[in-house]
Amino acid sequence: MKLRVVAAILVAVSLGVVAATAQAGGQRVTANKLTVWLQVDAQSGWPEVVAAANQQFQQQNPGWTVDVQYQNWGDHLQKFDATIAGNDTPDVIEMGNTEMTKYMAAGAFADLTSAKSQFSNSSSWLSGLAKSASYGGKTFGVPYYAGSRVITYRSDLFKKAGIKKAPTSMKQFQADLVKVGKMQKKVKGFSPLYVGGEDWYTALSFVFDYGGSIATTHKGKWIGTLDSPRSVAGLTAFKNFFKATQSKSTATLDGTSPFPYTVFSQGLTAANYGPAWYSCCTGAKYKTATAQFVMPSHVAGKSMPGFLGGSDLAVPAQSGSKTQAIQWLADFTSTSNERSLQAKGNIPNATNLLGASVNERAAAQSWFVPQAKHWVDVENGNILKTMLAQILTGRLTVKQAASVASDNIAQTLNES
Repeated sequence: MKLRVVAAILVAVSLGVVAATAQAGGQRVTANKLTVWLQVDAQSGWPEVVAAANQQFQQQNPGWTVDVQYQNWGDHLQKFDATIAGNDTPDVIEMGNTEMTKYMAAGAFADLTSAKSQFSNSSSWLSGLAKSASYGGKTFGVPYYAGSRVITYRSDLFKKAGIKKAPTSMKQFQADLVKVGKMQKKVKGFSPLYVGGEDWYTALSFVFDYGGSIATTHKGKWIGTLDSPRSVAGLTAFKNFFKATQSKSTATLDGTSPFPYTVFSQGLTAANYGPAWYSCCTGAKYKTATAQFVMPSHVAGKSMPGFLGGSDLAVPAQSGSKTQAIQWLADFTSTSNERSLQAKGNIPNATNLLGASVNERAAAQSWFVPQAKHWVDVENGNILKTMLAQILTGRLTVKQAASVASDNIAQTLNES
């Protein structure tokens, strides 16, 4: 984010805090309505968890209602920035763990340090999420859930193709997928494995599997490393894998690719690589045939590192209902609700709740983005998506596209 925009957010937050203090009995409080922004993942994947938290909160706070407004990952930050500027933020907001740092640094979230003990399992929060929700030694967010990436596949198609067990190497997996693809060649638009061309989470898993990385620091400055030999080897392997397993008529490179689980539910793929909760939405027709395994590495017998993503929940500094927001957060992230999220294929927010699911086993080999204040600007700037489009369309060589991306990443991360 440009310095002037950060400054504007700081000013807006500062003014908002003053206004919220001066108007503690104002419209938001007297209306007794708590506004919560969650991502659509909750709406489609675990609506009963949201309903349970709302019911508990309303029982504890008679006269209050909860207005849950579902957002999309693609534009929720722009919408949030607009509410900050207009002094009309939600009371609770879900943020991706890669998005937190910039807003914590800008003072956009309330300090929850003194309230930490109110949240279940807070002493055992997953370190990756806990770190993403803290800044300057203070806690500004509550870990919600995490997710690694696994292969969700149709066991009926694999069995029909004579594949009896999960592959133990990427070479074997690619060969299995090609075999399934040939078997299904009469199905128009069928992709043996569908990921979507601009899915940088998948592409960068290949990068880390080959020992590459995104960026590193040297003498206080960020340096892009996607053009290093190991990173280029990983991107090249991804390109080859993509070309061997994708249907040209299904995957697009313009940001309009359908959700992987939608393609799965339409019978147009044998497998997806994505969050484990994808299994919830593969369609009633394929429910009994839906199974999962850990993505194999190019090194036989090992698993490919997967992106350990996740979400945190924060209370915007401008909220006039912080006490109630904290109460709702405590209800929403209770042990019982975290167990419910776990049953949906998510990784719960605390180590004492972990089990031995495919998702949790996949998390044993994981990677994360650089923990830099401006990383979210790399995502919003579509630097990685642009690189993949250049590679997969052949507009640039892997090395050329990676070099451009590395330079753009370094420039963005080093902004004041």
